[in-house]
Amino acid sequence: MPLKDLRLQSRRRSREELLEHMNAFCLEPKFSAGIWYFSPPDSRFHKKYKPMLSIEERLDIAAGLAGYGLSGIEAHYPNEIHEGNLDLWRQFSRDTGIRLITVIPLLFLEDRFEWGSLSNPDPGIRKQAIELTRRAFELNREMDTDFAVIWPGIDGYENSFGIDFPAMRDRFIEGLAEAMDAVPGVRVAFEPKPYEPRGHILFGTTAEGMLLCRKVEELLHDDRNTSLLRDGHALCCMNPEIGHVLMAYEDLPYAYSWPLSEARLAHMHVNSQPLGNFDQDLNIGVVHPEQFEALMYVLRMHSYDGYFGIDINPERMPVDVAIRINIDAVRAANDRIDDLDHEAILFAVNHPGEARGWLEAYLIRARASHPERLPDLSAPTRREA
Repeated sequence: MPLKDLRLQSRRRSREELLEHMNAFCLEPKFSAGIWYFSPPDSRFHKKYKPMLSIEERLDIAAGLAGYGLSGIEAHYPNEIHEGNLDLWRQFSRDTGIRLITVIPLLFLEDRFEWGSLSNPDPGIRKQAIELTRRAFELNREMDTDFAVIWPGIDGYENSFGIDFPAMRDRFIEGLAEAMDAVPGVRVAFEPKPYEPRGHILFGTTAEGMLLCRKVEELLHDDRNTSLLRDGHALCCMNPEIGHVLMAYEDLPYAYSWPLSEARLAHMHVNSQPLGNFDQDLNIGVVHPEQFEALMYVLRMHSYDGYFGIDINPERMPVDVAIRINIDAVRAANDRIDDLDHEAILFAVNHPGEARGWLEAYLIRARASHPERLPDLSAPTRREA
């Protein structure tokens, strides 16, 4: 599949152009799911509540969700997808129409990566991490995916005393660039997370992820990669996860606006999460539904047309039930923002002194089950800009 063109995300619009866009463009959510949570993960605290499932059994469950809207699947290399089961994945896609959209190098699970993968101070281990990443990129190209997610979950530290942080970051950046140049034309979607499993994970916030993307692209030298960059296509992009963003106490729509503003939002992982806390991977809307709606609005402002990647940990309900709940939550939030008065909202945010409190009052009514029971609210007085 040709590299998806994300450049429209970063288009700057005047107020009049933005209003026209908001009235004309609608999000049309499509959904992907990670095959890893179809089978219960290991836990420090309790036995598995469900039986372990093979990849074949997990794909059978995913197949049953095609009619509900699941159209993409995500998998790690080499534990979930590998050279020996590619035919299984190809047959699954042919039978269901559900595409494999990313192959993710497993850079955090094996004991050889105890002290990091691409940032590892041991040159031999780091070389192995680069080779694993390169091979995962090759599978992305072979399987015609959209991007390769990179999550540096084991690249970090607990005790910060004496660490040469620039060298640690440079090792990661240079290793990722080396793997990308070895398999040119494959887009990366970097996923920040501030902590867990490491006390501190490298490039753990949205802003740090954006810095990583720029620094990696500066090092790319393969002709195909540099040609794409010259044409304005980002190659090192982002896959921010709602839970990780909120673990870092970031504001959700503001954080996502950063990759959108540079046409770097290749993908997103959606769930819900309390501010801070451990990574809970709750269903969408369980916590902070108003933040999710604000995120949906900024996605609409920036013409996002990628997948909503459901990334959850459904320990206490069947995974197919949980995925349906999350699809419903996204669709319901999208319906709510579709019905909003975009002209009045844009006036209020651009003339705050003339619309004091109006937006909050309006959103209360927009979310109310019985808005007719509340006093009428007039739109803020419009004037020429």
